[in-house]
Amino acid sequence: MGELPLRLAVVGDELAAGVGDPKGLGWVGRVSARTPTPDPLTVLTLAVPGETSTELGARWEDEVARRLSPEADNRLVVALGRADVAAGLSLARSRLNLANILDVAEQRRIPAFVVGPPPGSTADADKLADLSAAFADVANRRRVPFVDTYSPLAAHDQWLGDLAAGNGVLPGQAGYGLMAWLVLHTGWHSWLGLPEDGA
Repeated sequence: MGELPLRLAVVGDELAAGVGDPKGLGWVGRVSARTPTPDPLTVLTLAVPGETSTELGARWEDEVARRLSPEADNRLVVALGRADVAAGLSLARSRLNLANILDVAEQRRIPAFVVGPPPGSTADADKLADLSAAFADVANRRRVPFVDTYSPLAAHDQWLGDLAAGNGVLPGQAGYGLMAWLVLHTGWHSWLGLPEDGA
């Protein structure tokens, strides 16, 4: 654990913001609550609903740079959504967009952590599975931690029930809880240099 307090900038879409969660926490709030740090943890969520990876790539650096501090251990969480599928972006373009984000973060010496897109509409299932796998490959090639939220949740009864209970697109309390669990159990604490969560 470093001496400096942790400061995390989370960039993503409405899922990063926790839209649809009656508790208003989303997965980011739940993960923050389960991340004990010696100094108060600063988590800054910079979300744009419906944003593709192209749009995210165009804005993240400027927005994140304003929130970094030389007195903090600054880190970047890239929370990827499903908008690339709806927008018809090619897998090659989506891969390149994430690669560029991660490469710039590395140049800026900002450690990155990537959370992939969760399942949504069943009509998009195959395309989302491919998108998640493509994002995972880009992150793995750069040795950046990647959380696959798609594969574990694609046939998960609680996740599917939660989507169905809402608008069919956004998870509710249970769904965000599942996403948070996956993040917490996919290298989150070790990435932050913290002891593993006991639960």
